[in-house]
Amino acid sequence: MSQPHVATTRPLRAWQRRALTKYLAARPKDFLAVATPGAGKTTFGLRVAAELLADRTVEAVTVVTPTEHLKHQWATAAAEAGIAIDSNFRNTNAVTSRDFHGVALTYAQVAAHPMLHRVRTEQRKTLVLLDEIHHGGDAKSWGDAIREAFTPAVRRLSLTGTPFRSDDSQIPFINYEPGPDGLQRSRADHAYGYSDALKDGVVRPVIFLAYSGEASWRTSAGEEFSARLGEPLTQEQTARAWRVALDPTGEWVPSVLKAADLRLTQLRNGGIPDAGGLVIATDQTVAKAYAEILHRVTGHTATLVLSDDPKASGRIAEFAQTSERWMIAVRMVSEGVDVPRLAVGVYATSSSTPLFFAQAVGRFVRARAKGETASVFLPSVPVLLGLASELEHQRDHVLGKPHREKDGWDDELLAQANQVRDEPGEEERAFTALGASAELDQVIYDGSSFGTAAFAGSDEEQEYLGLPGLLEPDQVRALLRQRQEKQLVDAGKKAAAPIAPAPPQARPAGVQERLATLRKELNTLVAMHHHRTKKPHGKIHNQLREYCGGPPTAMASIDQLEERIATLRSW
Repeated sequence: MSQPHVATTRPLRAWQRRALTKYLAARPKDFLAVATPGAGKTTFGLRVAAELLADRTVEAVTVVTPTEHLKHQWATAAAEAGIAIDSNFRNTNAVTSRDFHGVALTYAQVAAHPMLHRVRTEQRKTLVLLDEIHHGGDAKSWGDAIREAFTPAVRRLSLTGTPFRSDDSQIPFINYEPGPDGLQRSRADHAYGYSDALKDGVVRPVIFLAYSGEASWRTSAGEEFSARLGEPLTQEQTARAWRVALDPTGEWVPSVLKAADLRLTQLRNGGIPDAGGLVIATDQTVAKAYAEILHRVTGHTATLVLSDDPKASGRIAEFAQTSERWMIAVRMVSEGVDVPRLAVGVYATSSSTPLFFAQAVGRFVRARAKGETASVFLPSVPVLLGLASELEHQRDHVLGKPHREKDGWDDELLAQANQVRDEPGEEERAFTALGASAELDQVIYDGSSFGTAAFAGSDEEQEYLGLPGLLEPDQVRALLRQRQEKQLVDAGKKAAAPIAPAPPQARPAGVQERLATLRKELNTLVAMHHHRTKKPHGKIHNQLREYCGGPPTAMASIDQLEERIATLRSW
C-alpha cells in the first residue's frame, strides 16, 4: 500500500490552513471542525488524513457518512488527494484489498455490526473521519455503535456544518462545556461560519425569495377554509396552508417553478452559463408530479432523483458534470451532496427544522467564481422566514435545556395536521386541498427584508427575478434597496393619486377581482409599514386583525379589507 503524496493535494483555503496548523500543533485524539456547508470540510479532512498517513501516525483511514452517496463522494475526493478509499466495503464481506488506505461506511452500516468495525479499528492504527457527526445522535443505536466501534481509534476527526440538534441526544466524541446558564454546550476546536466564509468569498451570498398566496381547503366535515401564507395563524392552519401550497394540483407550485426557471435563465445569461437548479420535494410522489409540472410550464425536463433508485448516486454525479438545468429530489440531496453549479433552489418541502434547512441551503452556497449569487425560493411561512433571516447565526448543541422549544414544526406535527383519528388505529385524510395562488411576498438577504407584495408574472416580480447573476455582497444589498425604494415610491404615487370616476359604461369589478385588488393593496401597505417600523409582516397583519376584528386576509370581506387599509394608512 503506497503512502499518499501530500504535495499533490489541492491547495488549502485560509481557514483550512488555520485549522490544519491548529490540529498539527495540538495533535489531539479528538478534534471537531465546524465549517459552513460549501466551505470545504472534505478537503480539510483528507489533508489531515494525508498528513497522518505520511508520518505514520496512522496506518488506515475509516470514513463514516450519513448516506451511501456520500461514501462514494468521499472516495472520489480521496482519490484526488492520493488516498485510496474502498466505498464498496460491506459488512457481509469484511475484507478489502491491501491497496486501499481505508474504507468508507455509513452510520447505519456501523450500527448494524459495531463489533466488526471495532475489531478492524483495533487491528491497525486508524484515523476515523466522522462526516456530519451530528448524525451520531440520530438514534441511540447509532451513537452507541460508533462509540463502541471507534473508541480504540488512534485519532478521530469529526466534521459538520451544523453541530446542533433539537434534542438531548449527546453526540459521541464531542466535548461539551458549561455555558453562562449552566447548560452543557458543544465546543468546536475550530469553527468557520457562513458569515466568515461570505467575507472570504468562499461561499455565495443567498437571496431568498419568499412566496405567499391564498390557500383553500375543505375539511372531512365539508367545511371550507382559506388562509394566506405568512399571516399569523395557528400551527394547524399554517401547516395546512403550507401543505396546500405545496400540493401539485394548485397554482402555487407552477407559479414558483416558472419564476425559479426565469431566475435560472437570468443567472445563465448573466455570467453563470452552467447554473443548475434543484427542487427539494417532500416525498417521491410529489417529486414526480413536480417534474411533470416543470416540463409543462418551462419546457425543460428535470433529472429525477429518488432515494429508492439504485442509480440515484449515479444520476446526481452525472447531473453535476453536465449543464442540465434542473434536478428534483427528496431528502437525499439535502446534506453533503456536492454539485457546485447549483445556484437556484426551490424549497418545496414541509421540513422545517434548523438542521434540515441549513443543510438544504448549503447545497447552493458553494462559490466557484467571484461574484456568483444563489437564489432560493421558499414558502412565506414564519418558521422558514426566520431561518432565512438567521442564516449567519452560529448555533451549538445544547444539552439539558429545560422546556426545549420546537425549532419550527417537525414532520410529526405536519403529519398530524393532515390526519384525524376518529378511533384508535384509524387514520384518514383530514382535509382536501382546493387550490393555492402565489405571489412574491418579500426578498430576504443578509437578515433584512426587501420588496413589497407582487403577483406572480407581474412587472414587480420581474424586477427581482432579473437581478444580475454576478454581484458582490454589497452590490446585492444596494441593488435590492434601490429596487425596493422604487417599488415603494411607485406604490406611494398610486396611493396618493386621486381615483378617477369610472366611466358610466364600465363594467363594475366582480367580487373576486375587487378582493384581489384590495388584498394586494393591503399587502403593499403592510410591506411599507414593515420598512418604516421593522415589524414582521405577520405581526402587522395580526395587529390589524386585533384592532379591526375579523378573519385572516384570505377570508376577509371587501368591507373588512377596506377598513384595514384605512386603519393602516392612519398608523
